[in-house]
Amino acid sequence: MDFSIKAFDAKNSIAAAKTGCVAVGVFENKKLSQAAKSLDVNGDITAALKSGDITGKAGTTLLLRGLKGVAAERVLLVGLGSDDAVTEKSFSSGVQAAIKALSTINSADAIIALPMAEVKERDLSWAIRTVVQAGREAVYRSDAQKSKKDPAYAGVKKLALAVPNNAQAKLALAQAVAIANGMQLTKDLGNLSPNVCTPSYLADTAKKLGKDFKFSVEVLDRKQLEALKMGSFLSVTNGSEQPPKFIVLKHMGGKAKDAPVVLVGKGITFDTGGISLKPGAGMDEMKYDMCGAGSVLGTFRAIGELDLKLNVVGIVAACENMPSGRATKPGDIVTSMSGLTIEVLNTDAEGRLILCDALTYAERFNPAAVIDVATLTGACIVALGHHNSGLFTRDDDKHNALAQELLNAGKAASDTAWRLPIGELYNEQLKSNFADLANIGTPGGASCTAAAFLENFTRKYTWAHVDIAGTAWKSGGAKGATGRPVPMLTNFLIGRAG
Repeated sequence: MDFSIKAFDAKNSIAAAKTGCVAVGVFENKKLSQAAKSLDVNGDITAALKSGDITGKAGTTLLLRGLKGVAAERVLLVGLGSDDAVTEKSFSSGVQAAIKALSTINSADAIIALPMAEVKERDLSWAIRTVVQAGREAVYRSDAQKSKKDPAYAGVKKLALAVPNNAQAKLALAQAVAIANGMQLTKDLGNLSPNVCTPSYLADTAKKLGKDFKFSVEVLDRKQLEALKMGSFLSVTNGSEQPPKFIVLKHMGGKAKDAPVVLVGKGITFDTGGISLKPGAGMDEMKYDMCGAGSVLGTFRAIGELDLKLNVVGIVAACENMPSGRATKPGDIVTSMSGLTIEVLNTDAEGRLILCDALTYAERFNPAAVIDVATLTGACIVALGHHNSGLFTRDDDKHNALAQELLNAGKAASDTAWRLPIGELYNEQLKSNFADLANIGTPGGASCTAAAFLENFTRKYTWAHVDIAGTAWKSGGAKGATGRPVPMLTNFLIGRAG
């Protein structure tokens, strides 16, 4: 779906716009939005409201044809709830309902003329992003590996947004489209089968991004990882026939001496649990255990398109976690790149074993901040469900400021996170009689002890950990990757770029 901005004024009225459909807002008390009033030339919209054909409740729609005095072939009435305050929820419901209705009409183009600047506690940029993401979600298909493709999207393909054609709106639209493109890449990678989306496939994807957007890309193989003494990362790869890949991308859009922001993504392209084998039911969804890596690549896709004036480094630690005669066993002790030894009590707690070496590697960039993103713990789903990602940082002024930046970026992008605690009490749960650390803690607070484990490898820089186990994909009938947290990460980096 293509998006554009179309401004209207007294000389260039929305009633005179020639298009397949114009979507306008109406309210529960039978009031009309300003755009709806301008199309109510003959009182047809008022009559539809009075008749009860549409209630104005958020998310309701009514399609009208051939309105006198209106050049558009159709007018779509969209319920937005109370006119006292258009809330975020009612606006989002209205947008989704409008996009759904536009997917059923036989027209190439349409205009969305909802009151985008009137959403309570939200700005125009947020409204534009909401429309773009809803439109792109409507046309997204996950049928790349089907011999018979799903029915192609047959609705409106060109959508104009009725907002002022100024610099703010143009920038908001460009950012919205870039974020949507990044989310699509992240979803595509997550939805591919694990025999296709291997560590090598992720490496090839990074190289293609490098070629398309002039990123520097380096891919380290096993021998180089052995030379770096990444014993913890390599221990996870022991049982797999797929070679591990350690991928480093650099977008150097800022000043040469500016410290970069480093994004680190967990890239377990399939997680059986290793010797600590997972139950069979639902194991197919462990192809999504690379969604942290996918979100880093998707974020790079977005910032590359925006040519963001900021230095950003991406690190993707990619491998499979498989059982075999060579696989790491519970009770094995491995040595991380940092020199800390780790007793592997459970081979299914493998994400932290690859991330700890990636976080140590991040030191060499003298980063302004490091953010790791991982489908790390089922306990995070227990704590937060599928609405919020888990956010963990140390509790001091620098880290509190970083946490607030990320929380604000997530809220602005409707890709929210919730901060959870770490600290010495959780580190106490990671003690081992035989090594410096155990890779799992004693019972209780499993998402917190996982974050506390990672914190041991991040003390030379400002760091945050984002657990996306509950937000990276959906199960059931809506099964598929979500593209989160690309909006939060991209919005955070846009903010950093100023």
